[in-house]
Amino acid sequence: MRSYTILGAAIALGLAASGPARADTLADALVSAYENSGLLEQNRALLRAADEDVAQAVAALRPVINYTLRGEYTNITDGTFETNTSTTAQLTADFLLYDAGATRLSVEALKETVLATRQTLIDIEQTVFIQAVSAYVRVREALEIVSLRQSNLRLIGQELRAAQDRFEVGEVTRTDVSLAEARLAEARSDLAGAQGALQQAIEEYGRVIGSEPRNLEAPRGRPQIPASIPDAKAIALRTHPDIRASQRRIAASELRIRQAEAAVSPNITARASLGIDEDDLNDRFDSTESVGITMSGPIYQGGAISSGIRQAMNNRDAERGNLLSIRREVEANVGVAYASLQSARASQIAVDEQIRAAEIAFQGIREEATLGARTTLDVLDAEQDLLDARASRISADASEVIAVYQILQSMGLLTADHLGLGIQAYDPAAYYNLVNEAPVVRSEQGRALDRVLRAIGD
Repeated sequence: MRSYTILGAAIALGLAASGPARADTLADALVSAYENSGLLEQNRALLRAADEDVAQAVAALRPVINYTLRGEYTNITDGTFETNTSTTAQLTADFLLYDAGATRLSVEALKETVLATRQTLIDIEQTVFIQAVSAYVRVREALEIVSLRQSNLRLIGQELRAAQDRFEVGEVTRTDVSLAEARLAEARSDLAGAQGALQQAIEEYGRVIGSEPRNLEAPRGRPQIPASIPDAKAIALRTHPDIRASQRRIAASELRIRQAEAAVSPNITARASLGIDEDDLNDRFDSTESVGITMSGPIYQGGAISSGIRQAMNNRDAERGNLLSIRREVEANVGVAYASLQSARASQIAVDEQIRAAEIAFQGIREEATLGARTTLDVLDAEQDLLDARASRISADASEVIAVYQILQSMGLLTADHLGLGIQAYDPAAYYNLVNEAPVVRSEQGRALDRVLRAIGD
């Protein structure tokens, strides 16, 4: 995203815009983030690669047909100066008849891995959305802080002019004027810092959303969330993609154990071959056809098979332990998200009271200062208290919005479908349904896959 000045940003965002301007909503930002996320594209491609693992495993259950062509030219220099050309062509077909189900178990394990990867993709989607919410809200927060700092700068400028006027008539000392000048310089510095924070927020918005912010509207309403933490935790344990992915990985591990156990059984394969040999020198043309069945199996492998079985069991146990950790982490994240929301809402209530009191105090002190009962420093301090309270309210509002969406994320519900964004969501099963039967290039499904990949590449 191109950089542009704070003034340009202010105009683009509606601070200095004249006439009607198109406003972006939080929903617009979420849709844009979903449609322009490189992170989502990356993980969709990884999911498609996992789909291909299934196709390759399925292919092992089908006949494997290979050909061999060999041509040979021989120059005989034993006094006869004869030459010979021979040609050999061979076609072989191998087919797995029996392996105690090891290959089919591998297919099933890879299917479980695909399902786990789909859940990972959902979690990535949640990450993209929470980043988008944060980027949207932080731009609005930064804008409001800039506006607040600008108002503060104007107000302190008025206070400085008032102090200078009172100094000229002898009502205050030079110290009062210097205090106002120092506070004005501080306000300019704070404004510059707020403008810098705004520029950073705009850049982050462009990175996450994929476009420049335009006249961002305040988020309207909030997504519905459970009324209690226990209810939210119960939902999270059922729906969170991290938990579902872990459960799928455990299922895959169980299948891998059975696959490892099948290694002790014999393998039976069938082979058919057709060969043709042509020898010009001897004027021979031979053809060979053969059909055979081969059975093979282990007798002694130094304990490698037993080790493989134990390894598969340990991997399964590791996945079970990981699931336990994930469940605890998910429950903790739900509690943390609710605590953040409660804190933000409590802060909103407290800050509203603080603002009300600070406004009354500021107005009173300002009036008393005109009567000589208060100093310039008293006025500036009261104004700073009011500014701090208003800034705290802006930050509390931003935190409250983000916390609501963090609760949805902690439950596994921060998705395009649950948010009802009304967009064409990515279907993770569409590509799988095209490849799961391992179509060949010239089949209808193979041609459909070519079209899909070309469309993705474009």
